[in-house]
Amino acid sequence: MPNEMIEIMTSLSLVMREETERLERRERVLDLASLASAKARLVAQLEETLARRNRREPAWTERMDAETRERLADCLGELRVASLANAAVLERQIELSMEMMTAIADEAKRLTGKRSYTYGASGDMARIDAATPISFNGEY
Repeated sequence: MPNEMIEIMTSLSLVMREETERLERRERVLDLASLASAKARLVAQLEETLARRNRREPAWTERMDAETRERLADCLGELRVASLANAAVLERQIELSMEMMTAIADEAKRLTGKRSYTYGASGDMARIDAATPISFNGEY
């Protein structure tokens, strides 16, 4: 069973590294959907395998031989490095996407004049920035 987990973690590390490299090269995000899907499947498979193993043999880590324990530790270290790099690139990608969406929304508000002022019950004037719907390909 540790060998099965090692194989899954090795595959997951490879997928994350490829995704990280492609995002760093600024490839189209739509082309990365298959990698994200593979990553999700591998994570689910690893979680299921680990849960099954812990349920059937709670002390399985203590019974591993030294060579298998070392291979598993190496694989976990590699997975950690790959996941940290992947997380950093994905976080930056999300930040850039949010900045772009904010800029588009601000420009849409400016162009459509969706700002208005209303009088409150006490006579105060309040500015309201109504959200401008933004559509892609004719859909909201």
